[in-house]
Amino acid sequence: MSDLDRSLPGIDTRVPSVARMYDYYLGGKDNFPADREAAEKMIEIGRQMGNDARQIAQANRGFLGRAVRLLAESGVRQFIDIGAGLPTQDNVHQVAGRHAPGSRVVYVDNDPVVLVHARALLAGAPDVIALPGDVRDPDAILDAPEVRAHLDLSRPYAVLLVAVLHFVVDDAEAARAVGRIRERLTPGSALVLSHIYEGGAADDAAEAGRQVYSATAAGGIARRGHDEIAGYFAGLDLLPPGLVPVDDWSPGTPAGAPVDLARPGILAGVGRVPGQPAP
Repeated sequence: MSDLDRSLPGIDTRVPSVARMYDYYLGGKDNFPADREAAEKMIEIGRQMGNDARQIAQANRGFLGRAVRLLAESGVRQFIDIGAGLPTQDNVHQVAGRHAPGSRVVYVDNDPVVLVHARALLAGAPDVIALPGDVRDPDAILDAPEVRAHLDLSRPYAVLLVAVLHFVVDDAEAARAVGRIRERLTPGSALVLSHIYEGGAADDAAEAGRQVYSATAAGGIARRGHDEIAGYFAGLDLLPPGLVPVDDWSPGTPAGAPVDLARPGILAGVGRVPGQPAP
């Protein structure tokens, strides 16, 4: 048993964690044999589908950084990263702090391992907090006393749902959670979202991937198409280039630029609430 195992009583490290699998894709070391085994299965399945799980994870991380930079440069100074995952390079608070010093960040995750690492990393950082929470209950997050003390939710803020919503397998539950987040966003606020996308992948390969994730602590992964994912931005102004593959999402790319929606991977977009912030 490792020191980390002993420091996390009640955590069964024999069950793969999607956060620790993602850490493995990104080349991190905060993962266990079960996580690595499951991740390697997904890497092999990805090869069969014509993609690379590691490259997709890196591209998703790049999207996160570009989206945070765009929002920080446009005046957003508050960020809530739900399903934040294990700390790595260019975390939200680091990107936001470079482009808008003084930005305040809340990291939220339901994985105790993530919270242990996040709190250790963030010790002494006054503009950043980490707390437990689940995307399925956004009101509990937004109304948490720690969040209310750290942020002013009457002012513009961004909610980040980056590669997390596909682990809410029930479509109605996912739609309800995102709908509630949209209802709570104030004018000028933003929703940053990315979601796994099977595209034109062969059914047998896609099903094999779903089987791997069904054995993780998340319990499964959802299968949703472009239009269903686009529906999460209902009522928001979807910023150019729209809902596109993560490696194609970049500020300044015009809406309608050609993209390959047959390629499996992750789709990403940023939507903002219309209107001007309260004075």
